[in-house]
Amino acid sequence: MGLTIAPVEAFPLAWIALIPLWIVTIRASRKMAIFAAIAWGFGYYGLALFWITGIHPMTWLGVPWLGSIAIALFCWLFITFWGTGLVVVWSILLPKTNHKKGLLSSLLRVLIGTSIWCVFETIWSYTPLWWSPLAYTQSPHNLIILHLGQISGTTAVTGAIVAVNGLLAEALILKEKKWQLTGIAIALLIGLHGLGLSFYNRPLLNQNPLRVGIIQGNIPNEIKLNPEGWYKAIEGYTSGYKELSDRGVDAVLTPETALPFVWQDRGQFTSSFYQAILEKGVLAWVGGFTQEDNKITNSLFTVTGAGKTVSHYDKVKLVPLGEYIPLQQILGKFINRLSPLEATLIPGKPTQIFETPFGRAIVGICYESAFSYHFQRQAAQGGEFILTASNNAHYSEVMPAQHHALDVMRAIENDRWAVRATNTGYSGIVDPHGKTLWRSGINTYELHDATIYRRTTKTLYVRWGDWLTWCFLGLGAIALFLNKTKIFD
Repeated sequence: MGLTIAPVEAFPLAWIALIPLWIVTIRASRKMAIFAAIAWGFGYYGLALFWITGIHPMTWLGVPWLGSIAIALFCWLFITFWGTGLVVVWSILLPKTNHKKGLLSSLLRVLIGTSIWCVFETIWSYTPLWWSPLAYTQSPHNLIILHLGQISGTTAVTGAIVAVNGLLAEALILKEKKWQLTGIAIALLIGLHGLGLSFYNRPLLNQNPLRVGIIQGNIPNEIKLNPEGWYKAIEGYTSGYKELSDRGVDAVLTPETALPFVWQDRGQFTSSFYQAILEKGVLAWVGGFTQEDNKITNSLFTVTGAGKTVSHYDKVKLVPLGEYIPLQQILGKFINRLSPLEATLIPGKPTQIFETPFGRAIVGICYESAFSYHFQRQAAQGGEFILTASNNAHYSEVMPAQHHALDVMRAIENDRWAVRATNTGYSGIVDPHGKTLWRSGINTYELHDATIYRRTTKTLYVRWGDWLTWCFLGLGAIALFLNKTKIFD
Protein backbone atom coordinates (compact mmCIF):
# COMPACT_ATOMS: atom_id res chain seq x y z
CA MET A 1 0.00 0.00 0.00
CA GLY A 2 2.93 2.31 0.66
CA LEU A 3 3.89 2.08 -3.01
CA THR A 4 0.58 3.54 -4.15
CA ILE A 5 1.43 7.14 -3.26
CA ALA A 6 4.33 9.40 -4.23
CA PRO A 7 7.06 8.78 -5.11
CA VAL A 8 6.06 5.43 -6.74
CA GLU A 9 2.34 6.15 -7.29
CA ALA A 10 1.44 2.56 -8.27
CA PHE A 11 -2.20 3.25 -7.37
CA PRO A 12 -3.75 -0.02 -8.71
CA LEU A 13 -1.96 -1.92 -5.92
CA ALA A 14 -4.36 -0.38 -3.40
CA TRP A 15 -7.10 -2.74 -4.62
CA ILE A 16 -5.18 -5.83 -3.48
CA ALA A 17 -2.73 -4.52 -0.85
CA LEU A 18 -5.03 -5.15 2.12
CA ILE A 19 -5.66 -8.82 1.24
CA PRO A 20 -2.67 -10.35 3.12
CA LEU A 21 -3.49 -8.44 6.32
CA TRP A 22 -7.14 -9.43 6.07
CA ILE A 23 -6.27 -13.12 5.72
CA VAL A 24 -3.76 -13.10 8.58
CA THR A 25 -6.22 -11.25 10.80
CA ILE A 26 -8.88 -13.91 10.21
CA ARG A 27 -6.72 -17.03 10.25
CA ALA A 28 -3.88 -16.31 12.68
CA SER A 29 -3.88 -15.94 16.45
CA ARG A 30 -4.84 -12.62 17.96
CA LYS A 31 -1.21 -11.89 18.86
CA MET A 32 -0.01 -12.66 15.33
CA ALA A 33 -2.83 -10.56 13.86
CA ILE A 34 -1.77 -7.55 15.94
CA PHE A 35 1.86 -8.06 14.92
CA ALA A 36 0.79 -8.20 11.26
CA ALA A 37 -1.27 -5.02 11.70
CA ILE A 38 1.75 -3.22 13.15
CA ALA A 39 3.94 -4.40 10.28
CA TRP A 40 1.34 -3.43 7.66
CA GLY A 41 0.72 -0.06 9.28
CA PHE A 42 4.41 0.66 9.51
CA GLY A 43 4.83 -0.30 5.85
CA TYR A 44 2.03 2.00 4.69
CA TYR A 45 2.29 5.00 6.98
CA GLY A 46 6.05 4.68 7.37
CA LEU A 47 6.60 4.94 3.62
CA ALA A 48 3.85 7.50 3.10
CA LEU A 49 5.19 9.81 5.80
CA PHE A 50 8.93 9.27 5.45
CA TRP A 51 9.20 12.73 3.91
CA ILE A 52 8.85 14.19 7.42
CA THR A 53 12.52 13.32 7.96
CA GLY A 54 13.21 16.19 5.57
CA ILE A 55 13.07 18.55 8.54
CA HIS A 56 16.69 17.45 9.11
CA PRO A 57 19.07 19.26 9.25
CA MET A 58 17.72 21.89 11.64
CA THR A 59 21.03 23.55 12.34
CA TRP A 60 19.54 26.80 11.00
CA LEU A 61 17.20 26.66 14.02
CA GLY A 62 20.16 26.23 16.33
CA VAL A 63 19.60 22.48 16.77
CA PRO A 64 22.83 20.39 16.82
CA TRP A 65 23.27 17.98 13.93
CA LEU A 66 22.82 14.79 16.00
CA GLY A 67 19.92 16.32 17.85
CA SER A 68 18.35 17.20 14.52
CA ILE A 69 18.54 13.56 13.39
CA ALA A 70 16.99 12.40 16.65
CA ILE A 71 14.11 14.87 16.33
CA ALA A 72 13.46 13.92 12.71
CA LEU A 73 13.40 10.20 13.53
CA PHE A 74 11.16 10.77 16.53
CA CYS A 75 8.66 12.76 14.45
CA TRP A 76 8.63 10.08 11.73
CA LEU A 77 8.22 7.17 14.15
CA PHE A 78 5.56 8.95 16.19
CA ILE A 79 3.28 9.84 13.28
CA THR A 80 3.88 6.41 11.71
CA PHE A 81 2.77 4.57 14.83
CA TRP A 82 -0.11 7.00 15.27
CA GLY A 83 -1.47 5.88 11.91
CA THR A 84 -0.58 2.28 12.67
CA GLY A 85 -2.84 2.48 15.71
CA LEU A 86 -5.82 2.68 13.37
CA VAL A 87 -4.80 -0.58 11.69
CA VAL A 88 -4.27 -2.32 15.04
CA VAL A 89 -7.73 -1.28 16.25
CA TRP A 90 -9.22 -2.59 13.01
CA SER A 91 -7.45 -5.95 13.32
CA ILE A 92 -8.66 -6.37 16.91
CA LEU A 93 -12.28 -5.55 16.10
CA LEU A 94 -12.59 -7.53 12.86
CA PRO A 95 -14.42 -10.73 13.87
CA LYS A 96 -12.74 -14.04 13.08
CA THR A 97 -15.84 -16.29 13.16
CA ASN A 98 -14.02 -19.12 11.39
CA HIS A 99 -16.81 -21.49 12.39
CA LYS A 100 -19.11 -19.79 9.89
CA LYS A 101 -18.54 -20.96 6.34
CA GLY A 102 -21.44 -19.45 4.42
CA LEU A 103 -21.35 -16.84 1.69
CA LEU A 104 -23.58 -14.48 3.65
CA SER A 105 -21.35 -14.61 6.71
CA SER A 106 -18.36 -13.65 4.53
CA LEU A 107 -20.32 -10.74 3.08
CA LEU A 108 -21.25 -9.66 6.60
CA ARG A 109 -17.60 -9.72 7.62
CA VAL A 110 -16.70 -7.57 4.62
CA LEU A 111 -19.37 -5.06 5.66
CA ILE A 112 -18.09 -5.12 9.24
CA GLY A 113 -14.44 -4.74 8.18
CA THR A 114 -15.26 -1.88 5.81
CA SER A 115 -17.38 -0.13 8.42
CA ILE A 116 -14.73 -0.40 11.14
CA TRP A 117 -12.01 0.99 8.88
CA CYS A 118 -14.10 3.90 7.63
CA VAL A 119 -15.44 4.84 11.07
CA PHE A 120 -12.00 4.85 12.68
CA GLU A 121 -10.40 6.63 9.75
CA THR A 122 -12.99 9.37 10.24
CA ILE A 123 -12.18 9.50 13.96
CA TRP A 124 -8.44 9.71 13.20
CA SER A 125 -9.09 12.56 10.74
CA TYR A 126 -10.38 14.71 13.61
CA THR A 127 -7.12 14.35 15.53
CA PRO A 128 -4.24 16.84 15.12
CA LEU A 129 -2.15 14.26 13.24
CA TRP A 130 -3.74 13.28 9.94
CA TRP A 131 -2.50 12.97 6.38
CA SER A 132 -2.95 9.50 4.84
CA PRO A 133 -6.47 8.19 4.22
CA LEU A 134 -6.56 5.13 1.97
CA ALA A 135 -8.50 7.27 -0.48
CA TYR A 136 -5.45 9.33 -1.40
CA THR A 137 -3.73 6.23 -2.78
CA GLN A 138 -5.81 6.92 -5.90
CA SER A 139 -4.83 10.58 -6.29
CA PRO A 140 -3.95 12.23 -8.60
CA HIS A 141 -4.25 9.44 -11.21
CA ASN A 142 -7.52 7.54 -10.72
CA LEU A 143 -9.79 10.54 -11.09
CA ILE A 144 -12.78 8.36 -11.90
CA ILE A 145 -12.91 6.60 -8.53
CA LEU A 146 -12.04 9.85 -6.74
CA HIS A 147 -15.35 11.24 -7.96
CA LEU A 148 -17.02 9.02 -5.37
CA GLY A 149 -15.74 11.69 -3.00
CA GLN A 150 -18.59 13.86 -4.24
CA ILE A 151 -20.93 11.45 -2.45
CA SER A 152 -19.37 11.44 1.02
CA GLY A 153 -15.78 12.66 0.89
CA THR A 154 -12.84 10.32 1.41
CA THR A 155 -15.04 7.76 3.21
CA ALA A 156 -16.70 6.73 -0.06
CA VAL A 157 -13.34 6.05 -1.74
CA THR A 158 -11.78 4.37 1.29
CA GLY A 159 -14.87 2.22 1.71
CA ALA A 160 -14.64 1.08 -1.91
CA ILE A 161 -10.97 0.09 -1.51
CA VAL A 162 -11.51 -1.82 1.75
CA ALA A 163 -14.63 -3.61 0.47
CA VAL A 164 -12.95 -4.87 -2.73
CA ASN A 165 -9.91 -6.04 -0.76
CA GLY A 166 -12.17 -7.75 1.76
CA LEU A 167 -14.17 -9.61 -0.88
CA LEU A 168 -11.02 -10.87 -2.60
CA ALA A 169 -9.54 -11.92 0.76
CA GLU A 170 -12.72 -13.77 1.70
CA ALA A 171 -12.59 -15.55 -1.66
CA LEU A 172 -9.20 -16.93 -0.69
CA ILE A 173 -10.39 -17.86 2.80
CA LEU A 174 -13.70 -19.44 1.75
CA LYS A 175 -12.45 -21.49 -1.21
CA GLU A 176 -15.75 -23.25 -1.87
CA LYS A 177 -17.30 -19.84 -2.55
CA LYS A 178 -14.27 -18.20 -4.15
CA TRP A 179 -15.81 -17.68 -7.58
CA GLN A 180 -18.96 -16.08 -6.21
CA LEU A 181 -16.96 -13.75 -3.94
CA THR A 182 -14.46 -12.94 -6.68
CA GLY A 183 -17.32 -12.17 -9.03
CA ILE A 184 -18.92 -9.87 -6.48
CA ALA A 185 -15.58 -8.10 -5.95
CA ILE A 186 -15.08 -7.55 -9.68
CA ALA A 187 -18.66 -6.40 -10.13
CA LEU A 188 -18.27 -3.96 -7.23
CA LEU A 189 -14.98 -2.64 -8.61
CA ILE A 190 -16.45 -2.11 -12.07
CA GLY A 191 -19.73 -0.74 -10.76
CA LEU A 192 -18.09 1.83 -8.50
CA HIS A 193 -15.80 2.98 -11.30
CA GLY A 194 -18.85 3.21 -13.54
CA LEU A 195 -20.58 5.41 -10.99
CA GLY A 196 -17.47 7.57 -10.70
CA LEU A 197 -17.28 7.79 -14.48
CA SER A 198 -20.83 9.11 -14.64
CA PHE A 199 -19.79 11.97 -12.33
CA TYR A 200 -16.53 12.48 -14.20
CA ASN A 201 -18.31 12.86 -17.55
CA ARG A 202 -20.58 15.64 -16.39
CA PRO A 203 -19.73 18.73 -18.45
CA LEU A 204 -18.35 21.79 -16.72
CA LEU A 205 -20.43 24.87 -17.42
CA ASN A 206 -17.68 27.47 -17.28
CA GLN A 207 -19.26 30.72 -16.22
CA ASN A 208 -18.08 33.61 -14.04
CA PRO A 209 -14.41 33.58 -15.13
CA LEU A 210 -11.63 34.78 -12.86
CA ARG A 211 -8.09 35.16 -14.13
CA VAL A 212 -5.63 34.41 -11.37
CA GLY A 213 -1.87 34.77 -11.19
CA ILE A 214 0.40 32.60 -9.03
CA ILE A 215 3.83 33.53 -7.66
CA GLN A 216 6.08 30.70 -6.49
CA GLY A 217 8.72 32.65 -4.59
CA ASN A 218 11.27 29.87 -3.90
CA ILE A 219 12.63 31.29 -0.63
CA PRO A 220 14.56 28.63 1.34
CA ASN A 221 13.45 28.21 4.94
CA GLU A 222 17.02 28.71 6.11
CA ILE A 223 16.84 32.39 5.14
CA LYS A 224 13.08 32.97 5.10
CA LEU A 225 12.93 34.83 8.42
CA ASN A 226 16.20 36.76 8.32
CA PRO A 227 17.03 40.02 6.48
CA GLU A 228 18.41 38.18 3.43
CA GLY A 229 15.18 36.22 3.06
CA TRP A 230 12.99 39.28 3.60
CA TYR A 231 14.84 41.18 0.89
CA LYS A 232 14.64 38.27 -1.54
CA ALA A 233 10.94 37.80 -0.81
CA ILE A 234 10.05 41.46 -1.26
CA GLU A 235 12.05 41.65 -4.46
CA GLY A 236 10.70 38.40 -5.95
CA TYR A 237 7.06 38.93 -5.05
CA THR A 238 7.10 42.56 -6.13
CA SER A 239 8.54 41.84 -9.57
CA GLY A 240 6.27 38.82 -9.97
CA TYR A 241 3.21 40.81 -8.99
CA LYS A 242 4.05 43.52 -11.51
CA GLU A 243 4.56 41.07 -14.34
CA LEU A 244 1.34 39.19 -13.64
CA SER A 245 -0.56 42.49 -13.37
CA ASP A 246 0.76 43.45 -16.79
CA ARG A 247 -0.59 40.15 -18.13
CA GLY A 248 -4.06 41.29 -17.15
CA VAL A 249 -4.90 39.03 -14.23
CA ASP A 250 -7.76 39.87 -11.88
CA ALA A 251 -5.92 38.73 -8.75
CA VAL A 252 -2.54 37.42 -7.62
CA LEU A 253 -2.09 34.60 -5.09
CA THR A 254 1.09 34.29 -3.01
CA PRO A 255 2.16 31.30 -0.87
CA GLU A 256 1.86 30.77 2.86
CA THR A 257 3.77 33.52 4.77
CA ALA A 258 5.15 34.79 1.47
CA LEU A 259 5.90 38.09 3.20
CA PRO A 260 6.99 36.84 6.64
CA PHE A 261 6.02 39.80 8.76
CA VAL A 262 2.92 41.09 10.54
CA TRP A 263 0.84 42.61 7.76
CA GLN A 264 -0.79 45.23 9.98
CA ASP A 265 2.57 46.79 10.84
CA ARG A 266 3.18 50.19 9.31
CA GLY A 267 6.13 48.68 7.48
CA GLN A 268 3.77 47.20 4.92
CA PHE A 269 3.01 50.66 3.58
CA THR A 270 6.63 51.36 2.77
CA SER A 271 7.37 47.97 1.19
CA SER A 272 7.88 47.86 -2.56
CA PHE A 273 5.24 45.11 -2.77
CA TYR A 274 2.57 47.32 -1.26
CA GLN A 275 3.60 50.21 -3.48
CA ALA A 276 3.29 47.90 -6.48
CA ILE A 277 -0.30 47.13 -5.49
CA LEU A 278 -1.09 50.85 -5.38
CA GLU A 279 0.62 51.30 -8.74
CA LYS A 280 -0.98 48.40 -10.61
CA GLY A 281 -4.35 48.31 -8.86
CA VAL A 282 -4.71 44.50 -8.98
CA LEU A 283 -6.05 42.58 -5.98
CA ALA A 284 -3.57 40.37 -4.12
CA TRP A 285 -4.02 37.48 -1.72
CA VAL A 286 -0.99 37.86 0.51
CA GLY A 287 0.43 35.30 2.91
CA GLY A 288 1.67 36.85 6.16
CA PHE A 289 0.99 37.09 9.89
CA THR A 290 -1.66 38.70 12.06
CA GLN A 291 -0.61 39.66 15.60
CA GLU A 292 -2.55 40.20 18.79
CA ASP A 293 -0.44 40.80 21.89
CA ASN A 294 2.29 38.13 21.79
CA LYS A 295 0.19 35.71 19.78
CA ILE A 296 0.12 35.53 16.02
CA THR A 297 -1.85 33.71 13.36
CA ASN A 298 -0.68 32.35 10.03
CA SER A 299 -2.94 34.32 7.69
CA LEU A 300 -3.98 35.04 4.12
CA PHE A 301 -5.06 38.63 3.41
CA THR A 302 -7.25 40.10 0.68
CA VAL A 303 -5.63 43.38 -0.37
CA THR A 304 -7.56 45.36 -2.98
CA GLY A 305 -5.98 47.35 -5.76
CA ALA A 306 -6.52 50.46 -3.63
CA GLY A 307 -4.28 48.96 -0.94
CA LYS A 308 -7.09 48.24 1.51
CA THR A 309 -7.12 44.95 3.44
CA VAL A 310 -10.77 43.90 3.25
CA SER A 311 -10.58 40.39 4.70
CA HIS A 312 -8.20 37.85 6.13
CA TYR A 313 -8.27 34.14 6.89
CA ASP A 314 -6.37 32.63 9.83
CA LYS A 315 -5.00 29.10 9.61
CA VAL A 316 -7.10 26.70 11.67
CA LYS A 317 -5.15 23.42 11.50
CA LEU A 318 -1.72 24.14 12.91
CA VAL A 319 1.19 21.73 12.51
CA PRO A 320 1.96 19.93 15.80
CA LEU A 321 5.49 20.67 17.10
CA GLY A 322 6.13 23.02 14.18
CA GLU A 323 3.47 25.65 14.93
CA TYR A 324 2.30 24.65 18.40
CA ILE A 325 3.04 22.18 21.17
CA PRO A 326 0.28 19.64 21.89
CA LEU A 327 -0.50 19.43 25.62
CA GLN A 328 1.46 22.65 26.12
CA GLN A 329 1.22 22.53 29.91
CA ILE A 330 3.02 19.17 29.99
CA LEU A 331 5.16 18.86 26.87
CA GLY A 332 6.08 22.54 26.78
CA LYS A 333 8.40 21.97 29.73
CA PHE A 334 10.51 19.54 27.74
CA ILE A 335 10.39 20.58 24.07
CA ASN A 336 10.20 23.77 22.05
CA ARG A 337 8.47 24.35 18.76
CA LEU A 338 10.53 23.57 15.67
CA SER A 339 10.09 27.16 14.53
CA PRO A 340 12.20 30.32 14.58
CA LEU A 341 9.19 32.45 15.55
CA GLU A 342 9.39 33.93 19.04
CA ALA A 343 5.66 34.55 19.40
CA THR A 344 3.10 31.79 19.89
CA LEU A 345 0.99 30.75 16.91
CA ILE A 346 -2.69 30.33 17.65
CA PRO A 347 -5.32 28.70 15.44
CA GLY A 348 -8.00 30.66 13.65
CA LYS A 349 -11.70 30.10 14.25
CA PRO A 350 -13.06 27.06 12.35
CA THR A 351 -16.21 29.00 11.39
CA GLN A 352 -14.41 31.66 9.32
CA ILE A 353 -15.84 32.88 6.02
CA PHE A 354 -13.41 34.41 3.54
CA GLU A 355 -15.14 37.16 1.61
CA THR A 356 -13.47 38.64 -1.45
CA PRO A 357 -14.58 41.12 -4.13
CA PHE A 358 -15.03 38.07 -6.39
CA GLY A 359 -17.27 36.20 -3.95
CA ARG A 360 -16.57 33.81 -1.14
CA ALA A 361 -13.45 31.68 -1.39
CA ILE A 362 -12.57 28.36 0.21
CA VAL A 363 -9.15 28.66 1.84
CA GLY A 364 -6.65 26.09 3.04
CA ILE A 365 -3.20 26.95 4.33
CA CYS A 366 -0.67 24.14 3.94
CA TYR A 367 -1.49 21.28 6.37
CA GLU A 368 -5.21 21.99 6.12
CA SER A 369 -5.33 20.27 2.73
CA ALA A 370 -5.42 16.94 4.60
CA PHE A 371 -8.76 17.73 6.27
CA SER A 372 -11.59 17.30 3.79
CA TYR A 373 -14.28 18.58 6.16
CA HIS A 374 -12.44 21.90 6.44
CA PHE A 375 -13.11 22.54 2.74
CA GLN A 376 -16.61 21.01 2.75
CA ARG A 377 -17.77 23.43 5.44
CA GLN A 378 -16.62 26.44 3.46
CA ALA A 379 -18.19 25.15 0.25
CA ALA A 380 -21.48 24.57 2.06
CA GLN A 381 -21.38 28.21 3.20
CA GLY A 382 -21.06 29.50 -0.34
CA GLY A 383 -17.37 29.20 -1.26
CA GLU A 384 -17.05 29.45 -5.03
CA PHE A 385 -13.39 28.55 -5.64
CA ILE A 386 -10.48 27.09 -3.70
CA LEU A 387 -7.29 28.92 -2.75
CA THR A 388 -4.51 26.98 -1.05
CA ALA A 389 -1.28 28.61 0.07
CA SER A 390 1.62 26.48 1.31
CA ASN A 391 5.31 26.56 2.12
CA ASN A 392 6.67 22.96 1.77
CA ALA A 393 10.24 24.27 1.68
CA HIS A 394 11.52 21.75 4.23
CA TYR A 395 10.97 18.67 2.17
CA SER A 396 11.91 16.63 -0.89
CA GLU A 397 9.59 16.52 -3.88
CA VAL A 398 7.68 13.58 -2.36
CA MET A 399 5.79 15.70 0.16
CA PRO A 400 4.72 18.40 -2.35
CA ALA A 401 3.52 15.64 -4.70
CA GLN A 402 1.37 14.13 -1.94
CA HIS A 403 0.16 17.59 -0.99
CA HIS A 404 -0.90 18.23 -4.58
CA ALA A 405 -2.74 14.88 -4.56
CA LEU A 406 -4.72 15.97 -1.51
CA ASP A 407 -5.75 19.24 -3.18
CA VAL A 408 -6.87 17.29 -6.25
CA MET A 409 -9.24 15.39 -3.97
CA ARG A 410 -10.54 18.60 -2.40
CA ALA A 411 -11.29 20.06 -5.85
CA ILE A 412 -13.28 16.97 -6.87
CA GLU A 413 -15.18 16.56 -3.59
CA ASN A 414 -16.41 20.14 -3.60
CA ASP A 415 -16.73 20.53 -7.40
CA ARG A 416 -14.56 23.63 -7.39
CA TRP A 417 -11.61 25.04 -9.29
CA ALA A 418 -8.48 25.07 -7.13
CA VAL A 419 -5.52 27.45 -7.26
CA ARG A 420 -2.39 26.31 -5.44
CA ALA A 421 0.47 28.70 -4.58
CA THR A 422 3.48 27.22 -2.81
CA ASN A 423 6.85 28.63 -1.85
CA THR A 424 9.03 25.99 -3.52
CA GLY A 425 6.52 23.77 -5.39
CA TYR A 426 4.32 22.23 -6.46
CA SER A 427 2.00 25.12 -7.30
CA GLY A 428 -0.85 24.32 -9.64
CA ILE A 429 -4.24 24.78 -11.23
CA VAL A 430 -6.80 21.98 -10.80
CA ASP A 431 -10.24 21.86 -12.38
CA PRO A 432 -13.38 20.45 -10.63
CA HIS A 433 -12.81 17.04 -12.23
CA GLY A 434 -9.36 16.84 -10.66
CA LYS A 435 -7.41 17.43 -13.85
CA THR A 436 -4.15 19.22 -13.20
CA LEU A 437 -4.05 21.88 -15.90
CA TRP A 438 -0.69 23.21 -14.74
CA ARG A 439 1.87 22.15 -12.14
CA SER A 440 5.07 24.04 -11.39
CA GLY A 441 8.55 22.69 -11.03
CA ILE A 442 10.21 22.08 -7.69
CA ASN A 443 12.60 24.54 -6.02
CA THR A 444 12.11 27.08 -8.80
CA TYR A 445 10.92 30.67 -9.00
CA GLU A 446 7.85 30.65 -11.25
CA LEU A 447 4.96 32.82 -12.38
CA HIS A 448 1.78 31.50 -13.92
CA ASP A 449 -1.60 32.89 -14.86
CA ALA A 450 -4.76 30.98 -15.71
CA THR A 451 -8.50 31.43 -15.90
CA ILE A 452 -10.62 29.60 -13.38
CA TYR A 453 -14.37 29.74 -12.92
CA ARG A 454 -16.47 30.49 -9.87
CA ARG A 455 -19.02 27.77 -9.10
CA THR A 456 -22.01 27.48 -6.79
CA THR A 457 -22.94 23.83 -7.35
CA LYS A 458 -23.31 21.62 -4.28
CA THR A 459 -22.32 17.99 -4.35
CA LEU A 460 -23.99 15.51 -2.03
CA TYR A 461 -20.88 15.70 0.15
CA VAL A 462 -21.09 19.49 0.32
CA ARG A 463 -24.77 19.32 1.28
CA TRP A 464 -24.69 16.46 3.78
CA GLY A 465 -21.04 16.12 4.80
CA ASP A 466 -19.65 12.68 5.59
CA TRP A 467 -23.02 10.98 5.99
CA LEU A 468 -21.69 7.63 4.80
CA THR A 469 -19.65 7.14 7.97
CA TRP A 470 -22.86 7.23 9.99
CA CYS A 471 -24.38 4.66 7.61
CA PHE A 472 -21.34 2.44 8.03
CA LEU A 473 -21.62 2.80 11.80
CA GLY A 474 -25.24 1.66 11.76
CA LEU A 475 -24.87 -1.06 9.15
CA GLY A 476 -21.69 -2.32 10.76
CA ALA A 477 -23.44 -2.65 14.12
CA ILE A 478 -26.32 -4.56 12.53
CA ALA A 479 -23.91 -6.82 10.63
CA LEU A 480 -21.92 -7.46 13.81
CA PHE A 481 -25.11 -8.46 15.62
CA LEU A 482 -26.15 -10.80 12.83
CA ASN A 483 -22.67 -12.23 12.65
CA LYS A 484 -22.86 -13.24 16.32
CA THR A 485 -26.17 -15.06 15.86
CA LYS A 486 -26.61 -18.54 14.33
CA ILE A 487 -28.83 -17.24 11.56
CA PHE A 488 -26.27 -17.89 8.82
CA ASP A 489 -24.75 -21.11 10.19
